Amino acid sequence: MADDAAGSVTTTSSLGEQRDVEAWKSAAAGEPPAHAMPWHGPVIAASLKDAVLVALVAAALGFFFLGLRTEIGVGTLEMTTRWNVLIIAILVVFVARLVLNLLVFKTSRPITTGIDRLAPSASALALIGRVLGPLLLVVAVALPFLLLEFAGGRARQFIDLAILILTYIMLGWGLNIVVGLAGLLDLGYVAFYAVGAYSFGLLAHYSGLGFWVCLPVAGFLAAMWGLILGFPVLRLRGDYLAIVTLAFGEIIRIILLNWYDFTNGPDGISGIPKPTFFGLEFSRGDDGFDAFFGLKYSSLHRFIWLYYIILALALVTNFVTHRLRRLPIGRAWEALREDEIACRSLGINTRNTKLTAFAMGAMFGGFAGSFFATRQGFISPESFTFIESAIILAIVVLGGLGSQIGVVLAAIVMIGGIEMLRNLNFLKEVFGPNFEPTHYRMLIFGLAMVFIMVWKPRGLVTSREPSAVLKEKKRIGADMVAQGEGH
Repeated sequence: MADDAAGSVTTTSSLGEQRDVEAWKSAAAGEPPAHAMPWHGPVIAASLKDAVLVALVAAALGFFFLGLRTEIGVGTLEMTTRWNVLIIAILVVFVARLVLNLLVFKTSRPITTGIDRLAPSASALALIGRVLGPLLLVVAVALPFLLLEFAGGRARQFIDLAILILTYIMLGWGLNIVVGLAGLLDLGYVAFYAVGAYSFGLLAHYSGLGFWVCLPVAGFLAAMWGLILGFPVLRLRGDYLAIVTLAFGEIIRIILLNWYDFTNGPDGISGIPKPTFFGLEFSRGDDGFDAFFGLKYSSLHRFIWLYYIILALALVTNFVTHRLRRLPIGRAWEALREDEIACRSLGINTRNTKLTAFAMGAMFGGFAGSFFATRQGFISPESFTFIESAIILAIVVLGGLGSQIGVVLAAIVMIGGIEMLRNLNFLKEVFGPNFEPTHYRMLIFGLAMVFIMVWKPRGLVTSREPSAVLKEKKRIGADMVAQGEGH
């Protein structure tokens, strides 16, 4: 009997030890115990309390932004209220916060556990990149004809949107040289965009030169301004570098605004010539493009030509960036990004490395600015504010520092998504006929940035392909790549 008791004690202890081992393994794997309930009284109470506090904060912030609206009346400023919009916003915030608390923040079994396991591996991402890149190129080349075939009367609108997206892709690739490859945080990139635009605008205004003659001149002048910016900031890092580049962007804009005799100040420059097709203008005359090729005149032909110009410029930017990255100067940029002190100890001239990064990035910004001027036909300092630099930088960061395909995806999502807000007419049925979704584009933009930075802190594309390898060439995680002196 004593033996039976000893045996039962031994069995019980072994079962207890087995449970302890299983609990230890679950804890080591980051999983809660099997008997733990995801929700119980204290969790629900804490979640409700937190959701109410967040809703109160939303009510305080939204009182002036959503509840009140000012409109310009006849000789006065009229104020109207929109309490329904404010109440709906508070309810949305409350429900969203409560759901996040119950499913992610305050539960013992968050639904985010294991999401990383669902992400594709580095080899799968490499395969996706090899397939996605050529596929996007084919779609980009055929896009105008696809829109003419399927979009009908809205083809012009979508082609114009595609031109805008490609412009920001080119700007993102240009800034990616400075921020993504060299690791130098530049908050004044819009200055080179403005230099390129005004170089073409002023040359066309005073000398009557065309787009194709002014395009290389605009890029050259922007590169020179990149060198001018680079010299004063050679010894600056991090936040100090960002502040100086931000100030440089504002200096350029204020000069353009106040130098009225030369730049026409806030009135801007109009009548900027459009690009020609080997000397043929897109006009109704007998010497126009349509008459020369025996086509029926259509204003869409000019937009299609503009689309292919910016597509070619963007592809040239991408090609040159890829080639430079594999050259010694590109490897010097990446070494500078990883560790400037180690870069200098290896004998790399960090002064020339930084200056070439600023000059190359500025040159492509100048090309994009020249195209912007010919596309718009009118430029003014109001087109080159700090928000443009912020949007371009956000495209680079959200896409993934140093990732070319990431910049493409981020530009499509951000620029295309913001423009598509104009078509969300069903929201007027919810918030009222006076609700305009585009007025809240910056709010949506900020929320999207917060979401991406929490979900994908290294950007949408989280793998990189080294430019130099010893034995085997394979993609690595973005967490193994430094972010430079601007992080």
